[in-house]
Amino acid sequence: MGYYTKPLIIRGRIKCESVMKHMVKQKHIPEKTREWLLRYADKKGFILNPNEEMLNIVIEGLTNNRNELGRQYCPCRIITGDVEQDKKIICPCVYHEEEIKNNGSCHCGLFFRENGSVENH
Repeated sequence: MGYYTKPLIIRGRIKCESVMKHMVKQKHIPEKTREWLLRYADKKGFILNPNEEMLNIVIEGLTNNRNELGRQYCPCRIITGDVEQDKKIICPCVYHEEEIKNNGSCHCGLFFRENGSVENH
């Protein structure tokens, strides 16, 4: 953590006081991402990818995007730089429910239907 000096006036005289910066962002860690994903999947009736290796790759990508870009962008989609378009790919993206309904899982293979089957139309 860095420090800066803040001028402080006491009895008409300028003094300096060291003040710790409070604007330090806390790093997000994969375990917290996993916990959040489990709660979300449970609430929506989904399961997470049963393939632990693939699941960990996606979780790592989400965590890295959150730490580096400030948002939990889907690691399997391209960030355009257009704020409105990119909002659509913040996990869970706007496409995931339709993809799960049609394909049994979302595009990145993070969320799956509880029973693993594809719904017939």
